[in-house]
Amino acid sequence: RDLLAAAAATVTAGASGLAQTPTAPSDPAKVRGRAARPLGQRARTEPTQRVARGATASGTPHQDLMGIITPSDLHFERHHGGVPDIDPQQYALLVHGLVERPMMFTLADLKRFPSVSHIHFIECSGNLGRTAGPETTPGQLAGLTSTSEWTGVPLSTIFREVGVSPKASWFLAEGMDAAKLTRSIPVSKALADGFIAYGQNGEAIRPEQGYPARLFLPGWEGNTHVKWLRRIELSDKPFMTREET
Repeated sequence: RDLLAAAAATVTAGASGLAQTPTAPSDPAKVRGRAARPLGQRARTEPTQRVARGATASGTPHQDLMGIITPSDLHFERHHGGVPDIDPQQYALLVHGLVERPMMFTLADLKRFPSVSHIHFIECSGNLGRTAGPETTPGQLAGLTSTSEWTGVPLSTIFREVGVSPKASWFLAEGMDAAKLTRSIPVSKALADGFIAYGQNGEAIRPEQGYPARLFLPGWEGNTHVKWLRRIELSDKPFMTREET
């Protein structure tokens, strides 16, 4: 009876959305478990969260993780103008400048190209900015770095599609956020291993990570991996934008 009562209390609490913490039965093998649900959740005894760093950042709690892959919802967060809410049906990426065929790519267009998937870490340029002490956790010390499997289309594919001019040696990457973050990137890096990512750990990238598409430059500091990517402009020189001067 005690086991059934505990199970009933658990179901009732879950169905009613009460904030109370359910009590696990002393012998789960004697009580039927919960029904299937459409979205998996962590065990209630594993309340792992990111480490807040003000309104513009939060760090990965490395001390609580297992293995090398960072769960998508625990990947560190950093932005300059808040996280934009972007309708994927309205999303478009403009590629222009020193190209033969300026083009607009929808998210569906990007997904039609052959994709690649790679495991890479990404590190914010502000990582490792704190002094370690006896109570400092790995998440507090170096939480602005995370590792995921990223899926997307190589920049070399996009550049072939638009016909990048041989004179183009740099390109500007511009975000769709309120800060309109921009970075000048050498074309050589794009052709070597850069790509436009729309997937992370088997699902669409999270809004904090640049949904619906972001630039990814393996091994380069995080501020060059422009999120919410909306424009790429090819040029023969760097652009010296606001945050590059």
